[in-house]
Amino acid sequence: MSSAPLRILGLSGEYRSTSKSGMMVNLALSHAQSLGADIFYWDCYEKPLPFVGEDGCWENPNVEEFQELATSCDAIFACSPEYHGTMSGVMKNTFDWLYDKHIGGKSVGLMCTLGGMQNSNTLNHMRIMLRWLHARPVPEQLAVGHVKEAFAADGSLNDAAMAERLESLVASVLDSATMLRNHQSERHE
Repeated sequence: MSSAPLRILGLSGEYRSTSKSGMMVNLALSHAQSLGADIFYWDCYEKPLPFVGEDGCWENPNVEEFQELATSCDAIFACSPEYHGTMSGVMKNTFDWLYDKHIGGKSVGLMCTLGGMQNSNTLNHMRIMLRWLHARPVPEQLAVGHVKEAFAADGSLNDAAMAERLESLVASVLDSATMLRNHQSERHE
């Protein structure tokens, strides 16, 4: 069994870490870090990923760096805004660059942000996509509706129950990632 800290990757379905989805990912990462994890945030604004299939995309240095980072991590937090009933194009394109060899068997914590009422459309679509990648989304998930009013000035969540649900999601991902990593270690001994 490894005693090294878990490595956790944060992915947002919006550009900039200051977007609402970026803020959700950073809250999850911050809590994971407080529990002892090493955290990494992939910022699609700072290091954009080209659209899969566009000219020269396979040689893009950001793609290789992103895939290597994903491979090196034990788990992922992903948050997408809901656009037209599903995940954003940024979120889909980000995951289009990952394959089973990068994230198969890894724990994933799913979150989404919505301008209106909470629902599970985006979360369900992300689960289907991750199933094809052989990743393991934990049962807990978080949808934050009326997102423009969801955050306090300091970036925390206004709703204490929502903040508690986020903490439960983070704990579930870390527990699952630890269990999976220990299982892999036992298999290789």
